[in-house]
Amino acid sequence: MPSLPSKNLDSFPNPAPHRDYEIVFECPEFTCLCPLTGQPDFARFCIRYVPDALCVELKSLKLYLWSFRNEGAFHEAVTNRILEDLVAALAPRKATVEGHFFIRGGIGTQVVCRYEKPAGG
Repeated sequence: MPSLPSKNLDSFPNPAPHRDYEIVFECPEFTCLCPLTGQPDFARFCIRYVPDALCVELKSLKLYLWSFRNEGAFHEAVTNRILEDLVAALAPRKATVEGHFFIRGGIGTQVVCRYEKPAGG
């Protein structure tokens, strides 16, 4: 049976929670819809995070990103939502989500959102 898009982000225990290290995902095939025209918007996402207790499972991340394909969203909103959902699922030490939206009408957009766990948190 084929996979379906999903809003679930699954996780697994960090194999090295005693150390800060960065995980980087390049996601070159992101698609959502322009909320004003309904036309597709294409983007490349770069997701970077320093895990705490949990790491994101890759297939669930792929299906999660796929779930935006038929949703209308402004670039700023979708980039912030991805960061917020990752933080909610993983509670990382740090995270950055960069959305590099392809040129449309002569304008390319880059949105960069950052999170850092509060000290003692």
